[in-house]
Amino acid sequence: MSDILVLYYSRRGGTAEMARRIVRGIEEVDGMQARLRTVPAVSATCEAVEDEIPASGPPYATLNDLRDCAGLVLGSPTRFGNMAAPLKYFLDQSSGLWLSGALAGKPGAVFTSTGTLHGGQESTLLSMMLPLLHHGMLIVGIPFTESALLATETGGTPYGASHVGGGEGDRPVSAHEAELCRVLGRRVAQAAARLGQG
Repeated sequence: MSDILVLYYSRRGGTAEMARRIVRGIEEVDGMQARLRTVPAVSATCEAVEDEIPASGPPYATLNDLRDCAGLVLGSPTRFGNMAAPLKYFLDQSSGLWLSGALAGKPGAVFTSTGTLHGGQESTLLSMMLPLLHHGMLIVGIPFTESALLATETGGTPYGASHVGGGEGDRPVSAHEAELCRVLGRRVAQAAARLGQG
């Protein structure tokens, strides 16, 4: 079995729920399994402020998780149209993998959650693609042949899956958003298999 790394940061739970939906799509593809990982919060000076092992939920990611994956699906809530600092802090430590080309030629995708419909979904997704492109990854999106992308009235873009969580983060993932998460996971796993990563 080959691992597709689903790596995310979540503050209020919306991005974490999306990650679990993406896992379902990955595991629909023969020979592929999901490796669900998160990153700890950081302080304003970008220092880790959490214990080394989370109290609940998936384990924290390591650079080995990143190196060994057959594909990557990266998720973050938006912070002023960008990925959240904890995820960027983790990715900023991956220059050794960049120098070795460890991720080059592997499929990658992105997902996000925002408080409002116009809260920066697409710019956040694009910001998360930049490090993947620098690593030489092949970006996987969601085509408009997916009916949920045409029907959604909340989250979902061709750049990646998205969710509108509401100002307090209490709005559940909609049926269309959940379907697009599943589709994104499946597409990355299929791409990895076709590229011989699986």
